[in-house]
Amino acid sequence: MKPTIRDVAKMADVSISTVSRVMNTPESVVEDKKAKVLEAIEKLKYKPNALARGLIYKKTNTLAVVIPDIRNPYYADIIRGMEDASKKLGYNLIICNTDRDKKRLFSYLNNFYERQVDGILYTSDPIFPDYYNEIKRLNIPVMLVATHSMEYELPSVKIDDEQAAYDAVKYLIDSGHRKIGMIGFDLSDGIAGLTRYQGFVRALREHDIDECKDNIVYVDGWSYDTPDASAKLLAKCPDVTAIFTASDELAIGLLCYLDEQGIGVPGDISVIGFDNIRLSRITIPKLTTVAQPTYEIGYRSVEKLDAIIEEKEDPVLRELLTHEIIERASTRKI
Repeated sequence: MKPTIRDVAKMADVSISTVSRVMNTPESVVEDKKAKVLEAIEKLKYKPNALARGLIYKKTNTLAVVIPDIRNPYYADIIRGMEDASKKLGYNLIICNTDRDKKRLFSYLNNFYERQVDGILYTSDPIFPDYYNEIKRLNIPVMLVATHSMEYELPSVKIDDEQAAYDAVKYLIDSGHRKIGMIGFDLSDGIAGLTRYQGFVRALREHDIDECKDNIVYVDGWSYDTPDASAKLLAKCPDVTAIFTASDELAIGLLCYLDEQGIGVPGDISVIGFDNIRLSRITIPKLTTVAQPTYEIGYRSVEKLDAIIEEKEDPVLRELLTHEIIERASTRKI
């Protein structure tokens, strides 16, 4: 059984408050008592637990990460960036998977409060009013990661999803494609659904191919398993020569479907994804995609959250990082 502060006080024959003062304000304790306490700490190999230290210092050096689906490979580099920044700044991470379940999320939030975490890194999902009210009630600093809120003054780090989608579709247009389709997320998803659809439509409109704006099918979720969506899109617009997908996982599902149907990529149809997850480099053919700087998003989010915790000035509330098009073998010029 680990020794407690009570054990130290008993061995040193002092009060618990004296032990606490020796650990935190040693100059306030007379030398003979301080020596006894230090000797007892050494003999017992006593180490105060994080929660106890948090009650003393008002800081536990712990950050909580809220992720909607830990299985999604998109989060791997984000978490790695968070971990590296946390190590540099002296924090530990608690990673929690919500499965987009409201009850589970609220349970985690209350658990974070009980554990006295210093801040929350909230990834990908929107902040609904009841979420925001609970966060404000608990009074825990929050950083939005790969998401944002225009309704609430919450700091965030992400890319410009609308512009990134626009650039992906423009890349296809510049490659000569005039029959373009899209597999996207439901428009109720204001983070990756609506914004990427808006980028798709803007690129078509600005390049005078508005007739393609209805060449879209929607999926609910981020799964590789997209045969129904792929089949619906090709039935809807059989003459499509290029398809933009709102995530690499959707693109990988599409590649599998096209291969099963004997449709060549990029010979018959070009495919471009979104995210640049690691798997995009080893698909057949290798996937052209919009690269999000996921590692930097994770790293920067911890830096910004630390600035809030330490009450440092951070002039950029909603920070946008740079995306880029990674050209691989799944697209071609026509």
